[in-house]
Amino acid sequence: MRDYFRRQIELWGEETQKKLQEKSVAIVGCGGLGSSLALALGASGIGRIYLVDFDEVSRHNIHRQITFGMEDEGKSKAKINAQAIQRRCPYVEVESFAESFEEFADRGIRPDLILDATDNLPTRARIDSYAKSVGVPWIYASVEEFQGQVCFMERASFDAFSITDRKPGGIAAPMVMLVASFEANLALRYLAGLSIQKDRLYYLFFDESGDFIVNSFNMPKE
Repeated sequence: MRDYFRRQIELWGEETQKKLQEKSVAIVGCGGLGSSLALALGASGIGRIYLVDFDEVSRHNIHRQITFGMEDEGKSKAKINAQAIQRRCPYVEVESFAESFEEFADRGIRPDLILDATDNLPTRARIDSYAKSVGVPWIYASVEEFQGQVCFMERASFDAFSITDRKPGGIAAPMVMLVASFEANLALRYLAGLSIQKDRLYYLFFDESGDFIVNSFNMPKE
């Protein structure tokens, strides 16, 4: 195991790497963002990962959901991502739940961090309510077209978002991976005990000239 994580150990030492083995995260949504999160965090040594998604793989998902192949059409997204983590890193315990977030929440599992990889605000609002009720932080993330948003939510008010059931528009596959990577880095730094900016919304996008821009805003607190 030490050789597997050698480059991370060089980054922050063996004690921090060992502490990560004691941490757990829940990834809610195992599609575009969730697939990339599963690979990134599954290979980082987080001790236990819970994967939650009631949905199955559809052909139109595969171009941007990097753990799936054509042969996975019709299979559980959560289970396929669990298999991908297990193939990539045998030192992580992973459980898949082919169910809604509400069903998962009723199980009483308390991870150290919840990662949003859903595609709608009503579900995120439910994650926010649950996370605050049990005292667990969570990371909000969304992506659409060539833009994305990420925020480590601790005391921020989710009421700042207008809750609708509008589905996202078209999505560029690399943008999904970029936003997921940003979210995964926030998660990893937090779990490793490194400093991060909490309750700060990051807005990542390409402007009309093709310049990549990151803006950030402090979220209102509850």
